[in-house]
Amino acid sequence: MPGVIRTRGAGVKGGSGPAAGGLRVLGVFLGVFLIFEGLGKWGWLGDSAALGRQLQGWLRDAPPVSRWYLENVAIPGVPVFARLVVLGELAAGAALVTGFWTRAAAFAAFFMVLNFHVASGRIFQYAFLTNGYGLPVLGGLLALAIGGKNLPWSAKG
Repeated sequence: MPGVIRTRGAGVKGGSGPAAGGLRVLGVFLGVFLIFEGLGKWGWLGDSAALGRQLQGWLRDAPPVSRWYLENVAIPGVPVFARLVVLGELAAGAALVTGFWTRAAAFAAFFMVLNFHVASGRIFQYAFLTNGYGLPVLGGLLALAIGGKNLPWSAKG
């Protein structure tokens, strides 16, 4: 194409170049973030009551979509979700740090984080746009889910 300069190895495709390296760094940082989020919830493995209290607190001021989700999905599933959240955050975080199944881990983590924001009702508030746990985390995970294939310094998977 006239006017378009293509440099071999400059893009993410094939896992080389600065874009791929940048996505790899993003994966490590988001992975560490998820690991520490999971470690902070470690107690949920033995007792799901903390998650139940958190969801009940969100229910008080929940917008209609969040209220429906909390009452029909999240709160009834607290005993299962409490364990899944911890294990999911730890597993996705470890996968992102090591570069093992990056796209699948980022995709799963994206939906875990999105679920949190919908359940809490935060995604429906203006403040969500300036929340560091919102768009930056969701955007980074989505970028990895889309372009995180064959990144440098990654475990194969």
